[in-house]
Amino acid sequence: MEATQEFIYRSKLPDINIPSHLPLHSYCFQHISKFSSNPCLINAGNGNIYTYADVHLTARKVAAGLNRLGIRQGDAIMLLLQNCPEFVFSFLGASYLGATSTTANPFYTPAEIEKQATASSARIIITQACFAEKVKKFAEENDVKIICIDAPVAGCLHFSELSQADENDIRMLTSALTMLSRCLIHPGRWGFQKGVGAAILIMQKFEINTLMELVQKHKYDLSSIRTVISGAAPMGKELEDSLGSKLPNAVIGQGYGMTEAGPVLSMCLAFAKEPFEIKSGACGTVVRNAEMKIINPETGASLPPNQAGEICIRGDQIMKGYLNDIEATKEAIDEEKWLHTGFQVAPAELEAILIAHPNIVDAAVVPMKDEAAGEVPIAFIVRSNGFEITEDEIKEYIAKQVVYYKRIKRVFFIETIPKAPSGKILRKDLKAKLAAGFSN
Repeated sequence: MEATQEFIYRSKLPDINIPSHLPLHSYCFQHISKFSSNPCLINAGNGNIYTYADVHLTARKVAAGLNRLGIRQGDAIMLLLQNCPEFVFSFLGASYLGATSTTANPFYTPAEIEKQATASSARIIITQACFAEKVKKFAEENDVKIICIDAPVAGCLHFSELSQADENDIRMLTSALTMLSRCLIHPGRWGFQKGVGAAILIMQKFEINTLMELVQKHKYDLSSIRTVISGAAPMGKELEDSLGSKLPNAVIGQGYGMTEAGPVLSMCLAFAKEPFEIKSGACGTVVRNAEMKIINPETGASLPPNQAGEICIRGDQIMKGYLNDIEATKEAIDEEKWLHTGFQVAPAELEAILIAHPNIVDAAVVPMKDEAAGEVPIAFIVRSNGFEITEDEIKEYIAKQVVYYKRIKRVFFIETIPKAPSGKILRKDLKAKLAAGFSN
């Protein structure tokens, strides 16, 4: 029998050596002597500038402060923060101790935050004053300390207790931390030159007017912009071309990724040291040190070029798995170590919430095409006998329990959820119903 041909794609750039014997903080600061006085982080909110030496010192102080609060190698801290320098200090500080950082979206609901904090056994939550109320009850019930980076909050510690600690109080960890160094380090993998000593201007959240003001403040006008990287959602060819006409001196390109992939799968090669010709509107080619294939989601067979399917990625940068969830890990990463990109929002999470409603006996969540978001979650619902529940009631029920991008966009009522003999939901059948124009 003839073997099935495998179509596997690799970067046009050569692989690079990522030293696995170094923990994250050592890797980040190994060339600090070359640019210790260079600006590293600029806080867009207050204008504070931190040099590479400042970041190095503050991260060590934070490590000492965390250690004084009882954090040791193997412990977990939660970072419930918007973009800010304190995120960087805390993340690197945890690395110095051999501790784990679990990063949570501050716009999650309290229930979502509690679920993640419980799963990771977080002992400290570092957050902003405006989010402290979300975690106070959980922290009190589970002996978890809350540290606020900005305004003081009753019952919470202040970040200064970390950032003003004596960095000489502890012996820093220098041995290899496999989880950190293999899963979370990505410098150089996108085609950018490593160790260039550039500064990062940190905006707490993206606002176009604020961005324009910052560009003018730090450089004279838009002609100073040299690089624009777009991610998170597709930027169409027309929009990319239009942006290019407004920024003629900038290299513009897109990337694609997901948290589980560490987080970049592909990147525009216009950013390479020796740029390649690119296609406007595309999200680039697979990153270095990784392999990618496109598969038929129903058969698992890899597909040749110009065929639509599910993206799979393999390499050392992908996650090791979902914490304490063997089944979810097996569903995401197959026996050949391919990470299946699947859904941006895990259907099982939404299904569990839906089935908990007393008027819903069964539920299945599948993706539906959306012009703005690419795909959005929709639900097929089986009502409990004798009970009525409307689409709006279900959407409101979900919206109260999940972050905005996980919210159900449409609800369809159905007699039974199609399932295989094993009990697995036949999502392809439900997607076929959508394609055929199914409606309530």
